[in-house]
Order: sequence, then structure tokens, then C-alpha cells
Amino acid sequence: MTHRKPRTSQIGRNAVRLGMLAVACTAGIATTASTAGATSSARTVTRDIGIAMDEAHAKATPRNRFDYDEEFAIRELGTRIGVGARNKAVARSVGCSLDSPCRSVALSFQVVTTNGALTHLNATNTSRAVNDHCEGCQTFAGAYQFIVSTPYSFTLSRSTRNELARLKGRLGELERSREAVHVVKARADSLAAEVVTLLQQAMADAPRGANVSPSGSFAPTVTMRRHID
Repeated sequence: MTHRKPRTSQIGRNAVRLGMLAVACTAGIATTASTAGATSSARTVTRDIGIAMDEAHAKATPRNRFDYDEEFAIRELGTRIGVGARNKAVARSVGCSLDSPCRSVALSFQVVTTNGALTHLNATNTSRAVNDHCEGCQTFAGAYQFIVSTPYSFTLSRSTRNELARLKGRLGELERSREAVHVVKARADSLAAEVVTLLQQAMADAPRGANVSPSGSFAPTVTMRRHID
């Protein structure tokens, strides 16, 4: 039996983590404020901070030998002076035998777009795959984070979003497949490369809107962070 867990159980924990992420990002910027104006400055800064957090979790057990979870999130944060972004994939296989091995796959793709020159970026991208007393089990976790930064106003076009939706569908098909882990890894890398190419093309084709960077001197960039386990 293949099972995909509902994410509602993560809401409480995600809310707490989002709050902590906002505080950490705010603190990093607000330290430049004077003591007298610290409270007012912190409130102002908070409105200019973008927060994004996405996670994929899968856990296979003898009662549920095949588990998977995939996340493909698009976070358009607009003009910000600070951004906190977290992306995480965790896969666990627990207690299965060599005769009846488990398979657990978690993949998380996170796309974050920002406008203007960031003064603070707090971004992490992590993955963890664990075989817990699970001989012969297949466990794979992959986290891919894409940070898009432009000096001018920028939003993803409908055609780009449609293409990203198509890639999201392919990611889901990959995760549910029974292909060997090394094949899943190679195909996930290939999908990530397609995302980078698509985002770079989207920036090249987009009309140059209002300049929201103080200097306007830096070139638009797409930075990919990859962590697999």
C-alpha cells in the first residue's frame, strides 16, 4: 500500500517555526537601529520581511511500506529588505525486514522570488534520510531551493507558472515511481536544472518594470541550493 500523509498535522509546528524565522530575520536587520527607536524600527522592518517555509516528510513502516511526500512551492515575496526562507525534506524507513523492505521518498522544491537589494537573507535548505532498523530499505530525501533576485519589479508570468506546474506534476510522478534511488536522484537533479533554466528565461523575457533597488547595479540572478541524503 502506498500512502501520502495529510499535512494538517504540520500546521502547528510550521506556525511556530515561521514565528521563530520572522524573529530571527527581524533581529538581524533591526540591530542597526538605535536603542531609542528599536521597537518602532522592528515593527517597520517586520512589514518589509518576507517569510517562506516548505517541508516534505515521508515515513515508511511495516504497516505502510511505501510512503512518499513531495512539495513544490512558489513564493513570490516582492520587494523586501530581508527574507527568511526554509526548505526541508525528511524521509524515514523504520522497522522493515530484508524480505519485506520499505521505501520512503521525500522531495521538496522551493522557488522564492524577491525584488530589490536584500540587506539580509536567512536561507537554509536541508534534507535527511534515515534507515532505522530497516535492512534493505530504500530511503531518499532531496531538498532543492531556488532564490530569484532582481533589481526591478518582477512577477512570474502565467506561461512560466504553467510550466512550473507541469514540472510539479513530473516531480510527483517521479516520487511515486518505484525506480531505484539513484535513478530518482538523477531525475530530480534533471528536473531542478529545468527549473533553473525556466526561471532564467523568465527573467530574460520579463519587461523591465520600476527599479526597486537603491543602486540598480546588480544583475538578476537565480541561485540554486541542493541538499540530498
